[in-house]
Amino acid sequence: MEALTWHGEKDVRVEEVPEPEIINPSDAIVEITATAICGSDLHLYNGKMPSMREGDVIGHEPMGVVVETGDDVETLEAGDRVVVPFTVSCGACWFCNQDLYSLCDNSNPNAELARQAMGQSPAGLLGYSHMLGGYAGGQAEYLRVPYADVGPVKVNSDMDDEEVLFLSDIFPTGYMAAENADIEANDTVAVWGCGPVGQFAIQSAEMLGADRVVAIDRVEERLEMAAEYGDAETINFEHEDVYDRLMELTGDRGPDRCIDAVGTEAHGMGLTSTADRVKQQAKMAHDRGYVLREAIKCCRKGGTLSVPGVYLGDVDSVPFGALMNKSLTVKTGQTHVQRYLDPLLEKIEDGDIDPSFVVTHEGSLQDGPDMYQKFNDKADGCIKSILKP
Repeated sequence: MEALTWHGEKDVRVEEVPEPEIINPSDAIVEITATAICGSDLHLYNGKMPSMREGDVIGHEPMGVVVETGDDVETLEAGDRVVVPFTVSCGACWFCNQDLYSLCDNSNPNAELARQAMGQSPAGLLGYSHMLGGYAGGQAEYLRVPYADVGPVKVNSDMDDEEVLFLSDIFPTGYMAAENADIEANDTVAVWGCGPVGQFAIQSAEMLGADRVVAIDRVEERLEMAAEYGDAETINFEHEDVYDRLMELTGDRGPDRCIDAVGTEAHGMGLTSTADRVKQQAKMAHDRGYVLREAIKCCRKGGTLSVPGVYLGDVDSVPFGALMNKSLTVKTGQTHVQRYLDPLLEKIEDGDIDPSFVVTHEGSLQDGPDMYQKFNDKADGCIKSILKP
């Protein structure tokens, strides 16, 4: 079959690889009908994610049709149309029983690698390094889905793939980011990063009762999308100072809730941002912490900082003193996708949101390398690409 494979920094190829097979009786095989490129895939593309190997099949936002199930699978059968979450979860451990699916104790076969790096291992993830399981990803014609009774959600309606595909990651990730922000009535929420996760965080913040949402980015088409679909006020950080503008908008109090939907490859202005880049390129720091620092500075005293943006290691110069003295609450983590599948599918089916608004580019697997480059370069107005094998 054809699949997108990783071969190093900015080197993604379309290659013939073996079709997946049932390995465990709880597996299912899904023929992929649509799959998306995620912002966190760019961390692989840019060589930032450790423990990748040449030839790894990538991608973690897939959906398709079940073609085969293992003997123990009870909830799926051949012909079912499903969206597959990027988190691999057993459904039986203590963490899964607490609905903390991204912290599953049993789904990472390379847990020792993660334990050495982080103290304990989170769940395995599809198509996202060997430290996080070494699972083949979904930018391919077929995908093996472990623990098939726990992950995939069946889509029984005739909605287009584009309307439901993002249940695999970015819609639940944006929603959990807003939920983690502890939004209350009349709150002002500031969202750094208007990529796909940021767009869903903006819309989710409004669903959860925010009075105002302020979207921060430097790419005009992303800011325009946030204003058009999320009714957000916008700040282009290349044209105005984010702190000064947020203080002006909030009477010098600061936004009640701040969401960092950027993560490790943050852009910023001035010497601090330049220093972040130099340190990262020199491998003196894993992550560029510009947005994290700015969000801590801007957030009002007693406010909440939610961090769905992916960080990979140590963040240099985090102002922990400001965090402590301002009594900020910080919530973060990979998304517990399975927790959100049914309620967010219901919101889509009820017409509360049409996630397809975020799609700007569509192609085949053969177009994958070009799509990665456009997304990475933010060229041709690219905000979200989907591939149809």
